[in-house]
Amino acid sequence: MGPRIGPMGEEPQMPDKDTKAMMSTEDTPGGKASPNPQDLRRSVFYNIKFFVLCHSLLQLAQLMISGYLKSSISTVEKRFGLSSQTSGLLAAFNEVGNTALIVFVSYFGSRVHRPRLIGYGAVLVALAGLLMSLPHFISEPYHYDRASPVDKPQDFEASLCQTKTLVPAPTPSNSSCSSYMESQHLAVVGIMFTAQTLLGVGSVPIQPFGISYIDDFAHNSNSPLYLGILFAVTMMGPGMAYGLGGLMLRLYVDIDRMPEGGISLNSKDPRWVGAWWLGFLISAGAVALAAVPYFFFPREMPKEKHELRFRRKVLAVSDSLVSKDEESPSEKQDGLVQIAPDLTVIQFIKVFPRVLLRTLRHPIFLLVVLAQVCTSSMVAGMATFLPKFLERQFSVTASYANLLIGGLTIPSAITGIVVGGIVVKRLHLGPMRCGALCLLGALFCLFLSLPLFFMGCPTHQIVGVTHQPRNLTGPELVPACRERCSCPLDDFNPVCDPSTHVEYLTPCQAGCTRRVSQETLDKSQVFYTNCSCVVGGGPVPAGSCDSACSHLVLPFMFLVSLGAALASLTHTPSFMLILRGVKKEDKTLAVGIQFMLLRVLAWMPSPVIHGSAIDTTCVYWAQSCGRRAVCRYYDHDLLRNRFIGLQFFFKTGSLACFALILAILRQQDKEERTQVAVSIPGLQQQQPLVSGPEKKPEEYTA
Repeated sequence: MGPRIGPMGEEPQMPDKDTKAMMSTEDTPGGKASPNPQDLRRSVFYNIKFFVLCHSLLQLAQLMISGYLKSSISTVEKRFGLSSQTSGLLAAFNEVGNTALIVFVSYFGSRVHRPRLIGYGAVLVALAGLLMSLPHFISEPYHYDRASPVDKPQDFEASLCQTKTLVPAPTPSNSSCSSYMESQHLAVVGIMFTAQTLLGVGSVPIQPFGISYIDDFAHNSNSPLYLGILFAVTMMGPGMAYGLGGLMLRLYVDIDRMPEGGISLNSKDPRWVGAWWLGFLISAGAVALAAVPYFFFPREMPKEKHELRFRRKVLAVSDSLVSKDEESPSEKQDGLVQIAPDLTVIQFIKVFPRVLLRTLRHPIFLLVVLAQVCTSSMVAGMATFLPKFLERQFSVTASYANLLIGGLTIPSAITGIVVGGIVVKRLHLGPMRCGALCLLGALFCLFLSLPLFFMGCPTHQIVGVTHQPRNLTGPELVPACRERCSCPLDDFNPVCDPSTHVEYLTPCQAGCTRRVSQETLDKSQVFYTNCSCVVGGGPVPAGSCDSACSHLVLPFMFLVSLGAALASLTHTPSFMLILRGVKKEDKTLAVGIQFMLLRVLAWMPSPVIHGSAIDTTCVYWAQSCGRRAVCRYYDHDLLRNRFIGLQFFFKTGSLACFALILAILRQQDKEERTQVAVSIPGLQQQQPLVSGPEKKPEEYTA
């Protein structure tokens, strides 16, 4: 049943023929009134199937732009000198604008021109995407060798060992800072946070209004199929975001303003920064194109009259995403409107806390939401920082890490959601078995995370970082092999001694005096020779030393993807527990409260928590204008233990909640069986999750 348009208790009324003939200009495509109902029906904008197609594409593009930042988070950190805590806050900031306004969607419901409001929201999302790319255009070109003078080619003699009498004494990096550079950095960060806020605000009307619009004007039998198609297409958005990130990060960040003479970096160099901004432009363009049709859809259209002939063949899959037992999504979004349709906005705000507290008193509802909060916290942290973790732990490029996630983990999660829905539907699982399925999924997901603690290697030796004191300065710390060298203090141009697997921050620290570039058909490789600190004098290749555990990246991703599938398996049965765990009059509002709590308790804080934990494992910070900037090196063992440990903590919390839910369900089932044993012979089917009027067993079959 769709949202109530008139007073409470009235069914939504479709305009009759006379009314449709007198529709106002704003309710017709392009703003032109058409007095002939037959003409209206023939218009493509009065076809609910065309609306489903447009909305599927829009939600796909919107999720792609929302998830793209996560695919390029480590690149943005390097480009603008951000810590993981700051980047995690940035990734979560779109939830701030979304959460602040999502409650009011329930209030406005169908009182507004829903397609047009969706179009306005999509335009705002596209503008937010353009704003996210703006820092690239207002910033100076990226100098990956900041020790080089501006008028010299990058990565030139400044990184080499030069006699102290030939160069000025090294100076700290903040001597070259200015108030302009600091203000520019603050402006760039402020622009990105503003863009993320606008992205969240623009996303508010897209999904709820689109779902309620489809449910209102689709045939009652076709609505689950349309919503199943919508969700199936939408779920591909995050995977496409990681795929787009994998493609864009292969390109150099300044591809539109390459330095004269080109660059001598490849994508495996730790100084490499990909074209992160290009993905925002592409996805913003996709959202803008998908927004155009919404300004031509009417406020109301004739309700679909015919059931699709092939509906039964594909309904099983769509029902796995949108179960018939669930209330229609439009009712979920319009919960408060149905409770109090005549409330003003002020009265709506006043009554909301009381209804919220009443809903939270349901033990099953509260425990399911807590379990979902733990699962969502795990997913949010993994989605934001898994690419960076793979880069650091296994020495893979940002592009390859994104392709692994988009090609393995995201499809596995989608498969888990669909399989969970099919199992609930086909096996007609009641509340008890739904709880057992959730418990098993969480348990096996937890077991699969145990081997991840041991799949990695410690940080290799880095001169001046991992096996020398970092808090002392003076001539006594300078090895005799490079006493004559004057090395810049803020330079970062790592080289690796392949014979000993020891890394130096710069060729100067390795005592190298010459640079050689070898050109091949597809790439250029840089070597440094005459290195006094290297046995045999070199040559040593530019770039960091590869991890000794690079071969473990695929087994690691296999376990992560399998765990994601098992965690996603609990999605549909846990959602059914919420619908069956509260009283009928509270169902619609319970779903809205559930999504609000997930945003506030999981999707907003989790990236910040994971980013803060990652920052605690840093062993060498870059300095910019006297402040701590991006982390250059991490303690790999500590990083792995804390990142996987956080995931393990949230998985344990989810398992504990599902165990309590199953215990409560068993107790309630035992009490219900005792009550009916006197009057009804045999054992009944599973009973309601909450006390109240006795319900028919059919209510609990999918």
